[in-house]
Amino acid sequence: MAPVVVVVAQAFKESLAIREVADALVEGVRRAGAVPRLVLGSDGGDGLLDALAPMRRTTHEVTGPLGMPVRAELGWLDPATAVVETRLACGLFLVAPAARDALRASTRGAGQLIAAAAAGGAGTVLVGLGGSATTDGGLGAARAWGWEAWDAGGTALADGGGALEALARLEPAPPPSARLVALADVRNPLLGAGGAVVYAPQKGAGPDVVVRLANGLARLAAVAAPWDGPSLARREGAGAAGGLGFGLLCFGRAELVSGAAWVLDRNDLSGALDGAALVVVAEARFDATSLTGKLAGEVIARARARHVPAAVVTPDAAVAPGGVQVTTAAGHWSADDVARQTARAVRDALGLPGF
Repeated sequence: MAPVVVVVAQAFKESLAIREVADALVEGVRRAGAVPRLVLGSDGGDGLLDALAPMRRTTHEVTGPLGMPVRAELGWLDPATAVVETRLACGLFLVAPAARDALRASTRGAGQLIAAAAAGGAGTVLVGLGGSATTDGGLGAARAWGWEAWDAGGTALADGGGALEALARLEPAPPPSARLVALADVRNPLLGAGGAVVYAPQKGAGPDVVVRLANGLARLAAVAAPWDGPSLARREGAGAAGGLGFGLLCFGRAELVSGAAWVLDRNDLSGALDGAALVVVAEARFDATSLTGKLAGEVIARARARHVPAAVVTPDAAVAPGGVQVTTAAGHWSADDVARQTARAVRDALGLPGF
């Protein structure tokens, strides 16, 4: 009897959609002579809606990361449960590389999308954090719900993380009527060297801008002291999506959980692992951050707990955890590359003959 191989698919950021990766993983396992068992995954970023397969989708016009309107989808798992994929409102993919501006980028559109879900009857809104162009601590989202922010002279703050250094006063507004559950893709706190600013360079921030953003986030946490800002800033995941995790905690009274764990629970990775000979997860870049909240790290941890061997297929590998087979080949991978490398990984891991 051919061995069963669980494949966990996620989107390759700005490259391959989750369904393309899924089809390629399945094809690779079949080429190797094994039986594929597919699980769709996401850590809260790219591909969250596709991984959760909502019963319906609605489209809403919201403010994009740099202020221009964009049309973003909401997913509905049932009439009372909506899913926001944050990056669809304020994602890095919405901004051309040359136009990326970490100082100006705002989460206001994500807040508008959350408000639209609540207005549409959602009692619970799941908010996937990941892939954002922003580092504004979630203040933009809060301002979409009616929060106001001023500098010391009484002038309303501009949107974006660059204005936070001048923040002097916040005026609260009621949070959205729905219960918010934030699905964090990383474990970073809001502040410090390992905080939200770790990801600012990929959003267009040079060294001087990183310092300004770090100072601004620290200022935001301090001014938000009446709402437990300093304490919430230390929470794991508060730094996700440029601090939107913090904003949802502080201004929206959200629950913050691991996005990868939540999605894998819902899509029953545990059941899929029953009787499996191997689990394979694909990731566009496999590095140290993959093991601290990302999907690949969660899959590896769960496989280890079940004593199922794990393999990673990736075009860009910077780490090789003990006991995990990492199959890589540099370059920009097509779907066929994913399939070929998956077949190679399965054959190597299980000692299957080549074809």
